[in-house]
Amino acid sequence: MPLFDGLGSGGEKTAIVIDLGAAYTKCGFAGETGPRFIIPSEIRKPGQQQAIKVVQYNINTEELYVILKEFIHILYFRHLLVNPRDRRVVIIESILCPSHFRETLTKVFFKQFEVPSVLFAPSHLMAIMTLGINSALVMDCGHTETLVLPVYECTPILPAWEALPLGGKAIHKELDGLLVEQCTVDTDTTTGQSVPAVIGNYTKSSHTLRLCLFNGALMKLYIRVLFVVWFPAVRTCFVSDLQRGLKIQEAKFNLDGTAERPAPPPDVDYPLDGEKILHVKGSIRDSVMEILFEQDNEEKSVASLILDALVKCPIDTRKVLSENLVVIGGTAMLPGFLHRLLAEIRLLVEKPKYSDVLASKSFRIHAPPAKPNCTAWLGGAVFGALQDILGSRSVSRDYYNQTGRIPDWCCLSSPPPESLYEAGKTPPPLMKRAFSTEK
Repeated sequence: MPLFDGLGSGGEKTAIVIDLGAAYTKCGFAGETGPRFIIPSEIRKPGQQQAIKVVQYNINTEELYVILKEFIHILYFRHLLVNPRDRRVVIIESILCPSHFRETLTKVFFKQFEVPSVLFAPSHLMAIMTLGINSALVMDCGHTETLVLPVYECTPILPAWEALPLGGKAIHKELDGLLVEQCTVDTDTTTGQSVPAVIGNYTKSSHTLRLCLFNGALMKLYIRVLFVVWFPAVRTCFVSDLQRGLKIQEAKFNLDGTAERPAPPPDVDYPLDGEKILHVKGSIRDSVMEILFEQDNEEKSVASLILDALVKCPIDTRKVLSENLVVIGGTAMLPGFLHRLLAEIRLLVEKPKYSDVLASKSFRIHAPPAKPNCTAWLGGAVFGALQDILGSRSVSRDYYNQTGRIPDWCCLSSPPPESLYEAGKTPPPLMKRAFSTEK
């Protein structure tokens, strides 16, 4: 879409759809089959060595406003190349997003960029719009956490949500330590060097590695290794099947050494920037992803989240939800993840904890028409293309200027203002149920 697209053509211009994730942000135009850009959710300021994360919940509102303002400016004027005053905005959000973050983000759009309207759409609800179904149990495996939310007849069952801090961040931390401890790098002059030695012979600790960024040159070197070493290592990893995974976990937690670990897959030599060779051990490739399925002291894992959420749902909804599983998020793109997840669910459901309360043992996972990391964005693009519905459900700039707040989609005490609906029109039943705030 060119910079001056739509000038003089009449009619309302295509809405902007933004999925602001903890690690990456997807942005593009409504009605398209995929986001135009997927960029890191961070900004860099001159004189600062470390990038600033955009999605931060533990900072004051003033500082958050400045960070979000700069990031949204980059989205509009470096990537999308459109006038923000001409287009509505659809923002894909998580149900766990704090109120102060969404309110600050709304203030940035209305006060700084003067967009016509803003709609906050829950990511789990948007995901099922891509499939044309009304009910599903949606699991979002993101960067910081895995969140499960049942949606029945386009209504999120909020009391049944389940979450664990397991996702890309946890995998990153696990893999980071294994790379430093076990992997080696060959260069033109030497062989068998450790990963810390390649980026600066000052520490062998991965945690200290991130803290010891002494100057800009070292920062650039670390960034290069982060993208050129860690990401290739992730590409070589995979999720093992159920039987193999259970044996790996048994050997890992069996301290007396009686449990035998399965034979690891072959080591992989991965070329780095044409000059170095990273040696990734086979034992790392198949074991690092097991942290997602290892049960903690409360017997929780990413697989148990689905069953725990089902138990909390009304009994007459469980069969439909169990047969309509939708898995989204970047972590779900790992090779073998969906197969292992389904096998883990079928294994856990036979335990007395679940078999006594769950009559349905049938579980099926949908295949959305998009990659798991873009499924929620695609749902927002579908919703944003419905101009009449979007106009009736969005919060306009005038309403925000009058009230200074934006209604929460899940707050029963704050129904959408009637002034937002067009005269003589009401939203279709599907969309009305999807965003209904009435009891």
